[in-house]
Amino acid sequence: MSTPPLSPRPVRRWQPHFLPAYLSNGVIGLRVPRIPLVDGVSILSGFAGVHPLDRVESFARAPYPLAGDVVVDDVRLSQLPERAVLDEQAYDFSCGELRTRFHFDAGTARVDVEVLTLCSRTQPTVVLQETTVTVDRACDVTLEAAVEPAGIPGGWVARDVGPVAGIDGSLRWHSHGGLCTCGAAYTTELAGATDADRSTAAGELEHLVTGYAFRARAGRRYRLRQLTSLVADALHHEPDRQAIRLVYAASELGFDTLRADNRRAWDDIWRSRIQLVGAPRRWQALADAAFFYLHSSVHPSSPTSTSLFGLSYWPNYHYYRGHVMWDIEAFALPPLLLTYPPAARAMLDFRADRLDAARFNAAMFGYRGAQFPWESSLRRGEEAAPDEGSAAGREHHVSLDVAHAFVQYVRATGDVEYARRRAWPVVQAVADWIESRVVESARGFEIRRVTGVAEKERPENNSAFVNIGAITVLREAIELAELVGAVPGAAWPRIARRLTVPVDRRTRRIRNYDGHRRTDEKGDTPDAAAALLCFGYDAGADVELATYRDNAARADGYVGSPMLSPLLGAFAARAGDQARAVELFERGYAEFVIEPYAVTVEYSPIVFPERTPAGPFTANLGGFLTACLYGLTGIQPGPGDPDSWGVRPVALPKGWRGIEVERVWARGSEARLVARRGAERATLELL
Repeated sequence: MSTPPLSPRPVRRWQPHFLPAYLSNGVIGLRVPRIPLVDGVSILSGFAGVHPLDRVESFARAPYPLAGDVVVDDVRLSQLPERAVLDEQAYDFSCGELRTRFHFDAGTARVDVEVLTLCSRTQPTVVLQETTVTVDRACDVTLEAAVEPAGIPGGWVARDVGPVAGIDGSLRWHSHGGLCTCGAAYTTELAGATDADRSTAAGELEHLVTGYAFRARAGRRYRLRQLTSLVADALHHEPDRQAIRLVYAASELGFDTLRADNRRAWDDIWRSRIQLVGAPRRWQALADAAFFYLHSSVHPSSPTSTSLFGLSYWPNYHYYRGHVMWDIEAFALPPLLLTYPPAARAMLDFRADRLDAARFNAAMFGYRGAQFPWESSLRRGEEAAPDEGSAAGREHHVSLDVAHAFVQYVRATGDVEYARRRAWPVVQAVADWIESRVVESARGFEIRRVTGVAEKERPENNSAFVNIGAITVLREAIELAELVGAVPGAAWPRIARRLTVPVDRRTRRIRNYDGHRRTDEKGDTPDAAAALLCFGYDAGADVELATYRDNAARADGYVGSPMLSPLLGAFAARAGDQARAVELFERGYAEFVIEPYAVTVEYSPIVFPERTPAGPFTANLGGFLTACLYGLTGIQPGPGDPDSWGVRPVALPKGWRGIEVERVWARGSEARLVARRGAERATLELL
């Protein structure tokens, strides 16, 4: 990487409305507040429970693995947090480390505290924290490290203090409703005080805590380090015992080695940084933040893909209960195909492993094949939409998004064995579902009573997004059948050829659905343009241009809404309006990014100030990265060699000279992506 990624400005004055920093490695997700030792929040990939309000399966909060306290002459920081003053909190995107400095006035002495927090990418069940303190006068100090379940729904299953040598303690915790258990184990070490009195809490219902009490000298540094492993039973049926083994292995490597390994892992990931050549520096910072949060939220070791918000949660919003939805395959997965294929594979494996649930779902609706749920539960991949689940009955494009993602993975990686074992069963089942879902009419074939991207009460006939997705998947299913030596459905070619796409005969633009008007509910939603970009559909140059122009022209009625707003700039660029592209990227993405830490939220705070700012919203940041990597460069992984993936001219916003990526992955090899203004095609140069 020629230059380091741009990290956000340090925070020196905390505001009540700020979202705490989100740290994750794709297996563990943390919310680390301004005082990292107190009131942190944790969720864990694969750890599910019953949502206390909606009463459906959802993610479950896990015990916070890096809690702690500072006690000075019997005055506890956790009991008087108002006495702690933040000096600086800085987030280093180059390595995922959060460093917090604050001071605590205990009355008899002032304590200066520095806390380093990170999630290991190389040991993905392990999180690390180092707390360093100095005092301005001699006093009695106790430094504590803890694993804290207090205040979260669920209950104890087991708790053990010092279960084996070198391990401070372990616990097993069940989620609310008893759906899952998780385990934690931790180890600590203190440097700077040789005569510290070490203690642990012995009560069965106490949190796991290790305290080091000593007489502190003015100006001397004391350092407490903590390693904690957090394991969901999705990965091991005795998660506390496995957490003991994993944290022991981590402690043998040591804190410094784990930290250095984590930095090297991030250095490798950042080789795929998307560089916006000629764009203002703030746009590069926005791209770096999107890249960082997406890659923070995924990992090849994750048992349950990732959610619309990655592994982030804060108790002010529902965060869609952690369900896996279509946005992941549509927006988060395309950038990862080129930048981090092992994580993309893990996300697809989540769907493949739950194919039977999708088959049962289709059967319950009276269809054949597989219909993937609108809001997938984490454990079995069943429908988990709350309330009456109206979207579950009409939002059928999710199956098309999933199947298309499998084919794109096969095209991008060239992995024929994966195509045979994992992709083909999914794509075949979805193609069979399409065959049972269509209705033959005088127009050819139709798909009636569905909802496209615009989520609204009234279903429509022949949604452009749904029908274009179905045509694409049927064609891809035929292609995949030939690759793996299978037999495609006899009706697939005919359906793909004759399935209705609602094209306006006068303007030659694709309409959102039959009878679509701008005055309809959510009528300005750019479904048709999104279908062209997300599915790589070739509608012909004149139809494509007319559709992009129309969708960019009426974007003012949509921009600020989630999911498709970050794509609007790419639509305008593809329509040839470079100035409009700049404007729509600004309003459709930049305005979604809030302080601190450049977090992309779900709704634009400018357009929807009444909405709770919740983020990072993976669909939006993934959509922006997809717009940059695919929409602007014109590349599309296909069945041919990578040098044929540039299928459309490069189209950039005004002032941008190019998009370059030092290392993308193409058919298992490293390649350099170069897309320059005015180029007929972007190039992938094998390294």
